[in-house]
Amino acid sequence: MRPLLEADQAAFCYPGRDSAVGPFSLSADSGELHHVNGPSGCGKSTLARMLTGLIPHLYRGALTGEVRVDGQRAADIPLWQLSARVGFVGQNPAAQLLATTVRDEVLFGLENLGLSNVEMRRRLDTTLATFGLRELENRDPRTLSGGEQQKLVLAAITARRPQVIVFDEVLSMLDAASARAVAQHVERLRRDGTGVVAFEHRPALKTWYQDAHCHTLANVPPAESPLPDLPQQIAPFQVRVAGVEVTLGSQRALEDIDLSLKGGQVIALVGANGAGKTTLLRALAGLQRHSGHIHDGTGARPRLGLCFQNPDQQIFNPSVRQEILFGNARIDAARYRCVVELLGLVPYENTPPLLLSEGEKKRLGLAILLMRPGLRGLCLDEPTLGQDGDHRRRIGRIVRHLAGAGYLCVVATHDLEWAAEWCDEFVVLHAGKIAEHQQSTTLHRPVAKEPECHLAV
Repeated sequence: MRPLLEADQAAFCYPGRDSAVGPFSLSADSGELHHVNGPSGCGKSTLARMLTGLIPHLYRGALTGEVRVDGQRAADIPLWQLSARVGFVGQNPAAQLLATTVRDEVLFGLENLGLSNVEMRRRLDTTLATFGLRELENRDPRTLSGGEQQKLVLAAITARRPQVIVFDEVLSMLDAASARAVAQHVERLRRDGTGVVAFEHRPALKTWYQDAHCHTLANVPPAESPLPDLPQQIAPFQVRVAGVEVTLGSQRALEDIDLSLKGGQVIALVGANGAGKTTLLRALAGLQRHSGHIHDGTGARPRLGLCFQNPDQQIFNPSVRQEILFGNARIDAARYRCVVELLGLVPYENTPPLLLSEGEKKRLGLAILLMRPGLRGLCLDEPTLGQDGDHRRRIGRIVRHLAGAGYLCVVATHDLEWAAEWCDEFVVLHAGKIAEHQQSTTLHRPVAKEPECHLAV
Protein backbone atom coordinates (compact mmCIF):
# COMPACT_ATOMS: atom_id res chain seq x y z
CA MET A 1 0.00 0.00 0.00
CA ARG A 2 1.16 3.53 -0.76
CA PRO A 3 1.83 5.89 2.18
CA LEU A 4 -0.50 8.81 2.85
CA LEU A 5 2.15 11.36 1.88
CA GLU A 6 5.20 10.73 -0.27
CA ALA A 7 7.93 12.85 -1.85
CA ASP A 8 9.84 11.02 -4.58
CA GLN A 9 13.05 12.80 -5.63
CA ALA A 10 11.19 16.12 -5.41
CA ALA A 11 13.25 19.21 -6.24
CA PHE A 12 12.35 22.83 -6.93
CA CYS A 13 14.20 25.72 -8.55
CA TYR A 14 12.99 29.19 -7.58
CA PRO A 15 13.00 31.99 -10.17
CA GLY A 16 16.37 33.73 -10.25
CA ARG A 17 18.20 30.79 -8.66
CA ASP A 18 20.95 28.95 -10.52
CA SER A 19 20.30 25.58 -8.89
CA ALA A 20 17.37 23.61 -7.51
CA VAL A 21 16.66 22.81 -3.86
CA GLY A 22 16.64 19.04 -3.38
CA PRO A 23 15.99 16.38 -4.52
CA PHE A 24 14.23 15.02 -1.43
CA SER A 25 12.52 11.72 -0.77
CA LEU A 26 10.30 11.12 2.27
CA SER A 27 7.13 9.19 3.06
CA ALA A 28 4.76 9.55 6.01
CA ASP A 29 1.85 7.34 6.98
CA SER A 30 -0.98 7.31 9.49
CA GLY A 31 0.20 7.66 13.09
CA GLU A 32 3.84 8.28 12.19
CA LEU A 33 6.01 11.13 13.47
CA HIS A 34 8.80 12.34 11.19
CA HIS A 35 11.37 14.87 12.37
CA VAL A 36 13.27 16.71 9.63
CA ASN A 37 16.30 18.81 10.54
CA GLY A 38 19.33 20.31 8.87
CA PRO A 39 21.27 23.58 8.63
CA SER A 40 19.46 26.83 7.95
CA GLY A 41 19.01 27.28 4.20
CA CYS A 42 19.30 23.58 3.32
CA GLY A 43 15.74 23.40 1.95
CA LYS A 44 13.50 22.41 4.87
CA SER A 45 10.84 25.05 4.15
CA THR A 46 10.93 24.22 0.45
CA LEU A 47 10.33 20.55 1.23
CA ALA A 48 7.45 21.54 3.53
CA ARG A 49 5.90 23.61 0.73
CA MET A 50 6.21 20.70 -1.69
CA LEU A 51 4.69 18.21 0.76
CA THR A 52 1.66 20.45 1.27
CA GLY A 53 1.14 21.36 -2.40
CA LEU A 54 1.97 25.05 -1.96
CA ILE A 55 4.63 24.14 -4.51
CA PRO A 56 3.66 24.10 -7.37
CA HIS A 57 0.17 25.56 -6.79
CA LEU A 58 1.26 28.91 -5.32
CA TYR A 59 4.99 29.21 -6.06
CA ARG A 60 6.42 29.83 -9.50
CA GLY A 61 9.47 27.85 -10.53
CA ALA A 62 10.56 24.47 -11.91
CA LEU A 63 9.41 21.35 -10.03
CA THR A 64 10.92 17.94 -10.78
CA GLY A 65 10.12 14.62 -9.18
CA GLU A 66 6.76 14.05 -7.55
CA VAL A 67 4.78 14.51 -4.35
CA ARG A 68 1.84 12.13 -3.93
CA VAL A 69 -1.09 12.14 -1.51
CA ASP A 70 -2.84 8.76 -1.20
CA GLY A 71 -1.05 7.78 -4.41
CA GLN A 72 -2.32 10.78 -6.40
CA ARG A 73 0.02 13.50 -7.67
CA ALA A 74 -0.36 16.59 -5.46
CA ALA A 75 0.05 18.79 -8.55
CA ASP A 76 -3.19 17.24 -9.94
CA ILE A 77 -5.25 17.84 -6.78
CA PRO A 78 -6.93 21.27 -6.42
CA LEU A 79 -5.37 23.11 -3.50
CA TRP A 80 -8.67 23.43 -1.62
CA GLN A 81 -9.06 19.64 -1.68
CA LEU A 82 -5.43 19.08 -0.83
CA SER A 83 -5.61 21.33 2.24
CA ALA A 84 -8.41 19.21 3.70
CA ARG A 85 -6.13 16.15 3.62
CA VAL A 86 -2.73 17.71 4.39
CA GLY A 87 -2.61 20.49 6.98
CA PHE A 88 0.22 23.00 7.08
CA VAL A 89 1.39 25.27 9.90
CA GLY A 90 4.19 27.51 8.65
CA GLN A 91 6.99 29.48 10.26
CA ASN A 92 5.21 32.80 9.78
CA PRO A 93 1.78 32.56 11.46
CA ALA A 94 0.69 36.06 10.38
CA ALA A 95 0.76 34.90 6.75
CA GLN A 96 -1.91 32.27 7.46
CA LEU A 97 -4.42 34.43 9.35
CA LEU A 98 -7.56 35.56 7.50
CA ALA A 99 -10.40 36.36 9.90
CA THR A 100 -11.04 39.38 12.12
CA THR A 101 -11.49 37.42 15.38
CA VAL A 102 -9.79 34.41 16.91
CA ARG A 103 -13.14 32.60 17.01
CA ASP A 104 -13.81 33.17 13.31
CA GLU A 105 -10.29 32.08 12.38
CA VAL A 106 -10.97 28.60 13.77
CA LEU A 107 -14.50 28.51 12.33
CA PHE A 108 -13.34 29.51 8.84
CA GLY A 109 -11.59 26.20 8.22
CA LEU A 110 -14.41 24.19 9.77
CA GLU A 111 -17.01 25.90 7.59
CA ASN A 112 -14.99 25.00 4.50
CA LEU A 113 -15.28 21.33 5.50
CA GLY A 114 -19.07 21.57 5.38
CA LEU A 115 -19.53 20.44 8.99
CA SER A 116 -22.81 20.82 10.88
CA ASN A 117 -23.24 23.75 13.25
CA VAL A 118 -23.27 21.38 16.22
CA GLU A 119 -19.98 19.74 15.20
CA MET A 120 -18.34 23.10 14.45
CA ARG A 121 -19.38 24.43 17.85
CA ARG A 122 -18.03 21.32 19.57
CA ARG A 123 -14.66 21.50 17.79
CA LEU A 124 -14.41 25.26 18.39
CA ASP A 125 -14.98 24.93 22.13
CA THR A 126 -12.53 22.04 22.45
CA THR A 127 -9.85 23.77 20.39
CA LEU A 128 -10.04 27.13 22.15
CA ALA A 129 -9.76 25.39 25.51
CA THR A 130 -6.88 23.16 24.41
CA PHE A 131 -4.75 26.05 23.12
CA GLY A 132 -5.59 28.51 25.90
CA LEU A 133 -7.39 30.88 23.52
CA ARG A 134 -10.78 31.14 25.25
CA GLU A 135 -10.09 34.57 26.73
CA LEU A 136 -8.82 35.79 23.35
CA GLU A 137 -11.67 34.50 21.16
CA ASN A 138 -13.02 37.98 20.34
CA ARG A 139 -9.60 39.56 19.74
CA ASP A 140 -8.42 40.54 16.27
CA PRO A 141 -5.60 38.07 15.42
CA ARG A 142 -3.47 40.97 14.21
CA THR A 143 -3.33 42.33 17.77
CA LEU A 144 -1.96 39.08 19.23
CA SER A 145 1.69 38.43 20.01
CA GLY A 146 3.67 36.22 17.63
CA GLY A 147 3.39 33.25 19.98
CA GLU A 148 -0.37 33.73 20.40
CA GLN A 149 -0.73 33.89 16.61
CA GLN A 150 1.26 30.69 16.33
CA LYS A 151 -1.08 28.94 18.78
CA LEU A 152 -4.08 30.24 16.83
CA VAL A 153 -2.84 28.82 13.52
CA LEU A 154 -2.09 25.51 15.24
CA ALA A 155 -5.61 25.52 16.66
CA ALA A 156 -7.24 26.32 13.31
CA ILE A 157 -5.36 23.60 11.43
CA THR A 158 -5.60 20.82 14.03
CA ALA A 159 -9.34 21.50 14.48
CA ARG A 160 -9.83 20.45 10.84
CA ARG A 161 -8.28 17.02 11.60
CA PRO A 162 -6.39 16.45 8.34
CA GLN A 163 -4.85 13.04 7.65
CA VAL A 164 -1.31 14.48 7.79
CA ILE A 165 -0.04 17.72 9.33
CA VAL A 166 3.23 19.38 8.30
CA PHE A 167 4.75 21.68 10.93
CA ASP A 168 7.47 24.14 9.87
CA GLU A 169 9.18 25.50 13.02
CA VAL A 170 5.82 25.88 14.76
CA LEU A 171 7.30 25.95 18.27
CA SER A 172 9.77 28.74 17.54
CA MET A 173 7.69 31.62 18.99
CA LEU A 174 6.21 29.70 21.92
CA ASP A 175 7.33 29.97 25.51
CA ALA A 176 8.70 26.76 27.02
CA ALA A 177 5.48 25.71 28.73
CA SER A 178 3.37 26.32 25.61
CA ALA A 179 5.84 24.44 23.43
CA ARG A 180 5.75 21.40 25.70
CA ALA A 181 1.96 21.48 25.81
CA VAL A 182 1.66 21.75 22.02
CA ALA A 183 4.08 18.84 21.61
CA GLN A 184 1.91 16.78 23.96
CA HIS A 185 -1.25 17.68 22.02
CA VAL A 186 0.36 16.75 18.71
CA GLU A 187 1.47 13.45 20.23
CA ARG A 188 -2.16 12.72 21.13
CA LEU A 189 -3.18 13.46 17.53
CA ARG A 190 -0.50 11.10 16.31
CA ARG A 191 -1.68 8.31 18.61
CA ASP A 192 -5.18 8.83 17.19
CA GLY A 193 -3.84 8.23 13.67
CA THR A 194 -2.70 11.59 12.33
CA GLY A 195 0.57 11.53 10.41
CA VAL A 196 2.99 14.28 11.49
CA VAL A 197 6.00 15.73 9.67
CA ALA A 198 7.79 18.28 11.88
CA PHE A 199 10.59 20.60 10.82
CA GLU A 200 12.11 21.87 14.06
CA HIS A 201 15.43 23.32 15.27
CA ARG A 202 14.51 23.91 18.88
CA PRO A 203 16.97 21.88 20.99
CA ALA A 204 14.89 21.98 24.17
CA LEU A 205 12.32 19.61 22.61
CA LYS A 206 14.66 16.83 21.54
CA THR A 207 12.78 14.37 23.76
CA TRP A 208 9.72 14.84 21.53
CA TYR A 209 11.63 13.23 18.66
CA GLN A 210 13.13 10.26 20.48
CA ASP A 211 10.71 7.84 18.81
CA ALA A 212 10.42 9.72 15.52
CA HIS A 213 11.63 8.79 12.06
CA CYS A 214 14.50 11.26 11.73
CA HIS A 215 15.67 12.83 8.46
CA THR A 216 18.64 15.17 8.12
CA LEU A 217 18.94 17.37 5.05
CA ALA A 218 22.58 17.87 4.24
CA ASN A 219 24.32 21.16 3.62
CA VAL A 220 27.70 22.64 4.40
CA PRO A 221 27.53 24.53 7.74
CA PRO A 222 29.07 27.99 7.89
CA ALA A 223 32.72 28.00 8.86
CA GLU A 224 33.65 29.51 12.20
CA SER A 225 35.79 32.55 11.50
CA PRO A 226 36.85 35.69 13.37
CA LEU A 227 34.23 38.44 13.36
CA PRO A 228 35.23 41.50 11.32
CA ASP A 229 35.53 44.81 13.14
CA LEU A 230 32.12 46.04 11.96
CA PRO A 231 31.03 48.53 14.63
CA GLN A 232 32.85 51.67 15.58
CA GLN A 233 33.48 52.00 19.32
CA ILE A 234 30.85 54.35 20.72
CA ALA A 235 30.90 56.48 23.84
CA PRO A 236 29.31 55.12 27.02
CA PHE A 237 25.61 55.90 27.40
CA GLN A 238 22.58 54.89 29.43
CA VAL A 239 18.94 54.30 28.58
CA ARG A 240 16.44 55.22 31.27
CA VAL A 241 12.94 53.71 31.03
CA ALA A 242 10.66 55.45 33.52
CA GLY A 243 6.98 54.69 34.10
CA VAL A 244 6.39 53.39 30.59
CA GLU A 245 2.86 52.16 29.93
CA VAL A 246 1.18 51.01 26.70
CA THR A 247 -2.51 50.40 26.06
CA LEU A 248 -3.54 48.52 22.91
CA GLY A 249 -7.26 48.92 22.34
CA SER A 250 -8.85 48.09 25.68
CA GLN A 251 -5.89 46.00 26.85
CA ARG A 252 -2.99 47.21 29.00
CA ALA A 253 0.08 45.74 27.26
CA LEU A 254 2.74 47.34 29.49
CA GLU A 255 2.34 48.78 32.97
CA ASP A 256 4.77 50.81 35.08
CA ILE A 257 7.97 49.67 33.35
CA ASP A 258 11.12 51.04 35.00
CA LEU A 259 14.54 50.00 33.74
CA SER A 260 18.07 51.35 33.68
CA LEU A 261 20.14 49.98 30.80
CA LYS A 262 23.56 50.92 29.51
CA GLY A 263 25.68 50.49 26.43
CA GLY A 264 27.88 47.40 26.40
CA GLN A 265 25.12 45.10 27.73
CA VAL A 266 23.15 42.25 26.19
CA ILE A 267 19.74 42.16 27.87
CA ALA A 268 17.32 39.23 27.44
CA LEU A 269 13.57 39.90 27.66
CA VAL A 270 11.86 36.63 28.58
CA GLY A 271 8.35 35.63 29.60
CA ALA A 272 5.27 33.76 28.45
CA ASN A 273 3.51 34.53 25.15
CA GLY A 274 1.65 37.84 25.41
CA ALA A 275 3.73 39.10 28.34
CA GLY A 276 4.67 42.33 26.50
CA LYS A 277 8.17 41.60 25.17
CA THR A 278 7.56 42.76 21.59
CA THR A 279 5.64 45.83 22.77
CA LEU A 280 8.56 46.86 24.98
CA LEU A 281 11.03 46.43 22.12
CA ARG A 282 8.85 48.61 19.89
CA ALA A 283 8.67 51.28 22.58
CA LEU A 284 12.46 51.25 23.01
CA ALA A 285 12.92 51.65 19.25
CA GLY A 286 10.43 54.54 19.07
CA LEU A 287 7.82 52.61 17.08
CA GLN A 288 5.19 52.29 19.81
CA ARG A 289 3.31 55.16 21.45
CA HIS A 290 3.57 55.06 25.20
CA SER A 291 3.25 57.14 28.34
CA GLY A 292 6.26 57.66 30.57
CA HIS A 293 9.77 58.36 29.31
CA ILE A 294 12.58 56.61 27.43
CA HIS A 295 15.74 58.71 27.15
CA ASP A 296 19.51 58.60 27.29
CA GLY A 297 21.68 60.51 29.72
CA THR A 298 21.14 63.77 27.80
CA GLY A 299 17.36 63.55 27.83
CA ALA A 300 17.14 62.58 24.15
CA ARG A 301 15.66 59.33 22.83
CA PRO A 302 18.46 56.85 22.06
CA ARG A 303 18.79 55.61 18.49
CA LEU A 304 17.99 51.91 18.69
CA GLY A 305 17.25 49.78 15.62
CA LEU A 306 14.62 47.03 15.66
CA CYS A 307 14.63 43.61 13.97
CA PHE A 308 10.97 42.58 13.82
CA GLN A 309 9.71 39.21 14.98
CA ASN A 310 8.05 38.84 11.57
CA PRO A 311 10.76 39.84 9.07
CA ASP A 312 8.23 40.11 6.22
CA GLN A 313 7.07 43.37 7.78
CA GLN A 314 10.36 45.15 7.09
CA ILE A 315 11.53 43.82 3.72
CA PHE A 316 10.20 45.12 0.40
CA ASN A 317 13.06 45.45 -2.11
CA PRO A 318 13.55 43.17 -5.14
CA SER A 319 16.87 41.69 -4.00
CA VAL A 320 18.78 41.00 -0.80
CA ARG A 321 21.55 43.40 -1.83
CA GLN A 322 19.10 46.26 -2.48
CA GLU A 323 17.35 45.54 0.81
CA ILE A 324 20.56 45.78 2.83
CA LEU A 325 21.69 48.97 1.10
CA PHE A 326 18.30 50.71 1.00
CA GLY A 327 18.35 54.19 2.53
CA ASN A 328 22.12 54.46 2.77
CA ALA A 329 23.18 57.72 1.11
CA ARG A 330 26.78 56.51 0.94
CA ILE A 331 27.63 52.85 0.43
CA ASP A 332 30.52 51.44 2.40
CA ALA A 333 31.43 48.55 0.09
CA ALA A 334 33.89 46.96 2.53
CA ARG A 335 31.37 47.04 5.37
CA TYR A 336 28.65 45.59 3.11
CA ARG A 337 30.92 42.70 2.13
CA CYS A 338 31.69 41.99 5.78
CA VAL A 339 28.00 41.98 6.67
CA VAL A 340 26.84 39.54 3.98
CA GLU A 341 29.73 37.18 4.69
CA LEU A 342 29.17 37.43 8.44
CA LEU A 343 25.50 36.45 8.15
CA GLY A 344 25.80 33.82 5.42
CA LEU A 345 23.90 35.85 2.81
CA VAL A 346 26.45 35.82 -0.02
CA PRO A 347 24.60 33.13 -2.06
CA TYR A 348 21.38 35.16 -1.92
CA GLU A 349 22.53 38.69 -2.82
CA ASN A 350 20.42 38.71 -6.01
CA THR A 351 17.51 36.68 -4.57
CA PRO A 352 14.12 38.29 -3.83
CA PRO A 353 14.03 38.50 -0.02
CA LEU A 354 10.56 36.98 0.30
CA LEU A 355 11.88 33.73 -1.22
CA LEU A 356 14.35 33.27 1.65
CA SER A 357 13.68 30.89 4.50
CA GLU A 358 12.46 32.47 7.74
CA GLY A 359 15.90 31.99 9.32
CA GLU A 360 17.57 33.70 6.37
CA LYS A 361 15.05 36.56 6.54
CA LYS A 362 15.89 37.05 10.22
CA ARG A 363 19.59 37.31 9.37
CA LEU A 364 18.72 39.75 6.57
CA GLY A 365 16.94 41.96 9.13
CA LEU A 366 20.09 41.99 11.25
CA ALA A 367 22.21 42.80 8.19
CA ILE A 368 19.99 45.83 7.45
CA LEU A 369 20.63 47.22 10.94
CA LEU A 370 24.37 46.54 10.78
CA MET A 371 24.54 48.78 7.69
CA ARG A 372 22.66 51.67 9.32
CA PRO A 373 24.93 54.49 10.53
CA GLY A 374 24.44 56.21 13.85
CA LEU A 375 22.70 53.45 15.81
CA ARG A 376 23.62 53.07 19.48
CA GLY A 377 21.97 49.73 19.96
CA LEU A 378 19.82 46.94 18.54
CA CYS A 379 16.47 45.52 19.64
CA LEU A 380 16.18 41.95 18.36
CA ASP A 381 12.84 40.12 18.45
CA GLU A 382 13.38 36.33 18.45
CA PRO A 383 16.70 36.49 16.53
CA THR A 384 17.33 32.72 16.75
CA LEU A 385 14.00 31.84 15.13
CA GLY A 386 14.66 29.38 12.30
CA GLN A 387 18.42 29.21 12.98
CA ASP A 388 20.43 26.00 13.22
CA GLY A 389 23.04 25.55 15.95
CA ASP A 390 25.86 27.14 13.94
CA HIS A 391 23.85 30.27 13.16
CA ARG A 392 22.53 30.51 16.74
CA ARG A 393 26.14 30.56 17.92
CA ARG A 394 27.10 33.08 15.23
CA ILE A 395 24.31 35.45 16.30
CA GLY A 396 25.47 35.11 19.91
CA ARG A 397 28.99 36.05 18.92
CA ILE A 398 27.67 39.04 16.95
CA VAL A 399 25.71 40.49 19.88
CA ARG A 400 28.71 40.03 22.19
CA HIS A 401 30.90 41.71 19.56
CA LEU A 402 28.50 44.66 19.38
CA ALA A 403 28.33 44.91 23.17
CA GLY A 404 32.12 44.96 23.27
CA ALA A 405 32.03 48.03 21.02
CA GLY A 406 29.67 49.79 23.45
CA TYR A 407 26.34 49.00 21.82
CA LEU A 408 23.21 48.08 23.80
CA CYS A 409 21.55 44.86 22.61
CA VAL A 410 18.05 44.03 23.91
CA VAL A 411 16.82 40.61 22.85
CA ALA A 412 13.29 39.23 23.25
CA THR A 413 13.54 35.45 23.14
CA HIS A 414 12.03 32.13 24.13
CA ASP A 415 15.35 30.43 23.41
CA LEU A 416 16.43 30.23 27.04
CA GLU A 417 19.49 28.08 26.35
CA TRP A 418 20.82 30.70 23.95
CA ALA A 419 19.97 33.55 26.36
CA ALA A 420 21.74 31.83 29.26
CA GLU A 421 24.89 31.54 27.16
CA TRP A 422 25.10 35.00 25.60
CA CYS A 423 23.19 37.55 27.73
CA ASP A 424 24.32 39.60 30.74
CA GLU A 425 20.95 40.31 32.36
CA PHE A 426 17.43 38.90 32.20
CA VAL A 427 14.23 40.92 32.45
CA VAL A 428 11.27 38.62 33.05
CA LEU A 429 7.91 40.08 31.96
CA HIS A 430 4.56 38.78 33.13
CA ALA A 431 1.21 40.28 32.10
CA GLY A 432 2.87 43.52 30.99
CA LYS A 433 4.87 44.04 34.20
CA ILE A 434 8.44 43.34 35.23
CA ALA A 435 8.29 40.21 37.36
CA GLU A 436 12.05 39.98 37.86
CA HIS A 437 15.23 41.75 36.79
CA GLN A 438 18.02 39.25 37.21
CA GLN A 439 21.59 40.49 37.17
CA SER A 440 24.36 38.21 35.93
CA THR A 441 28.03 38.51 36.78
CA THR A 442 29.08 35.84 34.31
CA LEU A 443 27.67 34.27 31.20
CA HIS A 444 26.64 30.61 31.00
CA ARG A 445 24.45 30.85 34.09
CA PRO A 446 20.89 29.44 34.26
CA VAL A 447 18.08 31.88 33.52
CA ALA A 448 14.94 32.27 35.59
CA LYS A 449 12.12 29.98 34.54
CA GLU A 450 9.43 31.58 32.42
CA PRO A 451 6.01 31.98 34.04
CA GLU A 452 3.73 29.06 33.23
CA CYS A 453 1.18 29.71 30.48
CA HIS A 454 -2.48 28.72 30.60
CA LEU A 455 -2.41 26.16 27.79
CA ALA A 456 -4.57 23.21 28.74
CA VAL A 457 -3.13 19.73 28.19
